[in-house]
Amino acid sequence: MLTLERAKELLGTTTTEEHLFLHAKNVSAAMGGMAKHFGEDVSHWQAIGYLHDYDYEKYPEEHLQHTEEPLREAGLDDYEVRAILAHGFGHCNDVEPLNNIEKSLYTVDELTGIIQAAARMRPMGITDMEISSFMKKFKDKKFAAKCDREVIKKGCEMLGMEVKQVAEICIEAMKEFADELGLGIKS
Repeated sequence: MLTLERAKELLGTTTTEEHLFLHAKNVSAAMGGMAKHFGEDVSHWQAIGYLHDYDYEKYPEEHLQHTEEPLREAGLDDYEVRAILAHGFGHCNDVEPLNNIEKSLYTVDELTGIIQAAARMRPMGITDMEISSFMKKFKDKKFAAKCDREVIKKGCEMLGMEVKQVAEICIEAMKEFADELGLGIKS
């Protein structure tokens, strides 16, 4: 089973850009929250979240086309590889998210970008962020405009959940890692 330590080791072999490591940490934290919500293995889901953009830095135009074989060779099983591949459904590949881990990763990949951007604007970072202030930013299409809200909505629909509910889970999970994510109280 993939561990967070192993995920960090593997991502470190393909990635050098700090913003990509920060994104990995954000998605990892959010996936932990989703795992907790569904009663799944938190550390395993965090590891999957951390590793999801394994080939992105080297192959941004062919994202996820250089992921499956190297990750299988590294010892990941079908479940883990498929979960990672499914976050590209509709824009990188046709691997449809079918179970909760796949649907969660598909959803939080984009969602964490908006949460991160919103939290960075606040004096207290994410530590005191309420869902109501996040939802205002979410509804403003100009805010964090590169984050695909349609993917987030589609993912939430797949999960049978409202955006507000998923965002709240992710925000709470990310609060636990506020300092590591650069979202703690600004001094």
